[in-house]
Amino acid sequence: MRFRVCSRPDIQLESAAANFASIGAASPDGANLDVVDLSAEMVALLSAQTLFEANLATLETAGQMQKSLIDSIA
Repeated sequence: MRFRVCSRPDIQLESAAANFASIGAASPDGANLDVVDLSAEMVALLSAQTLFEANLATLETAGQMQKSLIDSIA
């Protein structure tokens, strides 16, 4: 049995991290890109963290179920 893990938290986390990393970077036309909506970025990071924790709990539960099944068969 295979469990599919949502990669959306990783994508959100990478996106938010890239936005934080680009603070102070210059755009190709020379304009400064210091404008970042920190509240939106924090919401994105917290959302990614929550989704990651939910995926982790799902995997832990699946592992416990497999262990219980193996123990009951043995």
